[in-house]
Amino acid sequence: MSRFKRGGTAPNSLAGFTDPRDREPAVPRGLINAARKSGQLNLSARGLTEVPVSVWRINLDTPEEAKTSVQFDGSDRWWEQTDLTKLVLASNKLQSLSEEIRLLPALVVLDVHDNLLTELPSAIGELINIQKLNISHNKLKVLPGELAQLHNLKSLLIQHNQLEEIPDAIGQLAVLEELDLSNNSLRNVSSCLGRLTCLVQLNLSSNKLKALPAEISNMKSLRQLDCTSNLLDDIPPSLAGMDSLQQLYLRQNKLTFLPELPNCKILKELHVGNNQINVLGPQHLTHLSSLVILELRDNKLKSLPEEIALLKGLERLDLSNNDLGRIVEMKDSACDVNLGFNKIPAISLNLCMLLQLTHLDMRNNALVCVPDELEALTRLQTIILSFNRLKTFPDVLYRIPTLETVLISSNQISSIDPLQLIKLTKLSTLDLQNNDLLQVPPALGNCESLRALNLEGNPFRNPRAAILAKGTVAILEYLRSRIPT
Repeated sequence: MSRFKRGGTAPNSLAGFTDPRDREPAVPRGLINAARKSGQLNLSARGLTEVPVSVWRINLDTPEEAKTSVQFDGSDRWWEQTDLTKLVLASNKLQSLSEEIRLLPALVVLDVHDNLLTELPSAIGELINIQKLNISHNKLKVLPGELAQLHNLKSLLIQHNQLEEIPDAIGQLAVLEELDLSNNSLRNVSSCLGRLTCLVQLNLSSNKLKALPAEISNMKSLRQLDCTSNLLDDIPPSLAGMDSLQQLYLRQNKLTFLPELPNCKILKELHVGNNQINVLGPQHLTHLSSLVILELRDNKLKSLPEEIALLKGLERLDLSNNDLGRIVEMKDSACDVNLGFNKIPAISLNLCMLLQLTHLDMRNNALVCVPDELEALTRLQTIILSFNRLKTFPDVLYRIPTLETVLISSNQISSIDPLQLIKLTKLSTLDLQNNDLLQVPPALGNCESLRALNLEGNPFRNPRAAILAKGTVAILEYLRSRIPT
């Protein structure tokens, strides 16, 4: 009888002599062969804890097939196959990259995002042809100075790491166009970024920045600057000199005033919500003639300057959750206006002249009625009137056939006219929750365009809660079943 127990494993007679490459994570030979022809290798989401040596040496080692076969057709002439230019190692469990990465000097794209990397090899500086480097979603605390040698790098994505400072090496990436440093632990921004004169997009959001360097104005090509979710309480005056800027995000900071941007004449989007801005003066708006989106929600504004009417191209205006008691005239180019969470007692006739308006949000104000002049808004698709003081369903809404969404919950509405609602053939969402409806007219079941009907929180007895819980289709069927024949 064998001295090994049944089911046991016999010792390996070659133990201690196995080639380390035989123990590395398996990569299908077909992928390697295909990569030799295409120049691209995708090894994402394979559970790799290390990169197989065969990957680093893909352009150096002779394929196994060439050692065993003496016949090659035209597609298998490995000595003529291309160098690896794109390597994707994303979503694995890599904690480090080997210095052997230098064996892939032809790489143009390297993607190692979503791993466990705590550092990068110094040999990364030898990838002189690389144009896009994605090292985001790792655990990097520092970056190697050798990054400065990547003179062809155009896109550098480092978001979601643990960086506390920006190395000066980044300032030497002369042709860099995209830099994402969001979701790190940066407390300051090095003036070296001012040397990135080709940069088009810079994302610094979700860090701990209290200030921006004045040198940032040297980025004459910058079109998008995102500083959302930081601790900024001031903006350097030099920012006004960035005359290529088109999108500026300063949301969720500690700004008490809007920056003056007299030279940003092609600025299209300005997002400064969730700050502590309490004054908006003419000097803040006069030069922003190209502005399309102005977002000032969640601030402390009590009034608006008349100069807002000079923003001739303004399409979206968000002033929700301020302390506004009135609104001023706006240009009729506006198509999306949000004035929710203010103290506005009435819809201004100026709003009724915004003939391009498609979305109007007046929730959480002090409205007691809706003017008949709103009928002029022949493009209006969405109106939000929730949390006001309306006692009747506004008759004017029955006369706006373009309406698709009417949100009018949490008012004091006691009745609706289903015969008028049926005429709104595009109406798909109607929210009447938390009103004073004593009954739901069965004819409402004939509003076939409705896809979302919310009636909870009213004092009517029918339909009962069990029907309401089944959703819109069940509610409409129930109502139709109660229409007298």
